[in-house]
Amino acid sequence: MKRLGTLAIGVLIGTAAIPFSNSVFGQSDGGWITLLDSNKMGDWDEVGKANWAMKDGALVADKLDGKDLSYLVSKNSYKDFQIKAEFWTDEEANSGIFIRCSESKKIDSKVCYEVNIFDKRPDPTYGTGAIVDVAKVDPMPKAAGKWNTYEITAQGPHFIVVLNGQKTVDAQDSKHASGPIALQYGSGVVKFRKVQIKPL
Repeated sequence: MKRLGTLAIGVLIGTAAIPFSNSVFGQSDGGWITLLDSNKMGDWDEVGKANWAMKDGALVADKLDGKDLSYLVSKNSYKDFQIKAEFWTDEEANSGIFIRCSESKKIDSKVCYEVNIFDKRPDPTYGTGAIVDVAKVDPMPKAAGKWNTYEITAQGPHFIVVLNGQKTVDAQDSKHASGPIALQYGSGVVKFRKVQIKPL
C-alpha cells in the first residue's frame, strides 16, 4: 500500500507539471486571456489577406494582398466580456476591433459590432472611438502616431468603450449576442501590441 500511495503522489505531481493548453496561448491573473502580446501573434483564422507579421514587439500590417480587407478572427466565441487592446496606427490607417461577430468567414460591421479605428473616416461620427452604426462619437478622438489603449466592455445589450481613459461609448444594442472577435487591417500602418479578453 505504501508503494501505491507513493506512486499516486508521483502521478499527481507529474500531472500538475503538464501545462494546460487550448486555442489561446496565455491566461493571466484575474481571468484575463492573452490573445496576442509583444512576443506572440497568437492563434487566429485569417479572412482576407494582409502582410501580418511580428516586428519590434508588435503585430504589424501595412499592405493588403488583394482587394478585400483583412481580419484576424479569434478561434473562440465570446458573449459577455471585457477587452484590453494596445494599438498604434498612422494617419492613413483604417482598422478596428470587431466583436460578437455572427459569422466567422465574412467579417463586416453588419454581422459584428465594429469598434472603429479610423481617424480619416469620411463620416467622423462613426470614426475612431465609435461603434459603427450603433454609437456615435463627438468629437472624434485622434489615435494616429501614438500607442493607444482600448477598453471595451460588452455585457448583455450594454456596451462601454474607453479610449486612453476617456469614455467614448455608453450604449445599448441587441443585434448580436455572441461570437468571435476580429482585428481589422484596411489601410495605412496598423500595429497591435497586446490584446486580452476577460469573459464575464
